[in-house]
Amino acid sequence: MELKTDLYLGDCRIELKRIPDNSVDLIVTSPPYADQRKSTYGGVSVKEYVGWFLPVSKELLRVLKPTGTFILNIKEKVIEGERSTYVMELILEMRKQGWLWTEEFIWHKKNCFPGKWSNRFRDAWERLLQFNKDKKFNMYQDAVKVPIGDWAKDRLKNLSETDKIRDNAKNGSGFGKNVSNWLGKATVYPTNVIHLATECNNKNHSAAFPRELPEWFIRLFTQENDTVLDPFMGSGTTIEVAKRMKRNSIGIEILPEYYDEVRRQFAPIEYYLMEPAIEYETTEYQRSYAIR
Repeated sequence: MELKTDLYLGDCRIELKRIPDNSVDLIVTSPPYADQRKSTYGGVSVKEYVGWFLPVSKELLRVLKPTGTFILNIKEKVIEGERSTYVMELILEMRKQGWLWTEEFIWHKKNCFPGKWSNRFRDAWERLLQFNKDKKFNMYQDAVKVPIGDWAKDRLKNLSETDKIRDNAKNGSGFGKNVSNWLGKATVYPTNVIHLATECNNKNHSAAFPRELPEWFIRLFTQENDTVLDPFMGSGTTIEVAKRMKRNSIGIEILPEYYDEVRRQFAPIEYYLMEPAIEYETTEYQRSYAIR
């Protein structure tokens, strides 16, 4: 099956209307945060942010398949010494739209910048909020398994009798463990904390995230020939990774300079014959490109 990469230039609140209902398997995106990227994206204020984003999330809810997943990379800021609540307010309003807030992943940024503040430490993590339309969604957990780790060599060598049964937590929480279940396992399921360095080669974008971030979620929530959407495409990291992983992809970007750069990355290779150049009649500029 031929893969498709569709790129759109414009405001995603408008351009998303081009996409059919229930046609996208995974949405991975990082919109401009409140009061940030003013020089490029204008910097939506904290007070206006929820109202600005809800029309976007409404369209995303429409285009996402019932079995699909939406991953939103976002982080609140500090205002006059206090954490803003706009992310929590957005979550509550999105739930009213019909979204299910299924999970929250944490991106631990291993190479965050050093700094000193009077009332806080370095900010070394960001949120990755998982939303779904239905409680039953596609999830391929085996695709993201990790090595069990060296701890198992000694810990599983001599098991006690307690290790061979379900040992319930002493605090009455209802949680328990059976250590013997780890025997013979080379890989295990990961935690909901993802440890990645920030992107150092940011491709001339003010906030590019590392390729491993969308790659991890594409592995977890899609299979080959599924469709991945990034409505705030930026430098095209999600689109690039999706194409490499044999997924169809859709990217939307409002800034022409970023859009043009991504389009150049994915433009088909042109072959030139040894013939004089010919000038063709100009045509009206098209705002969307389907690259096959």
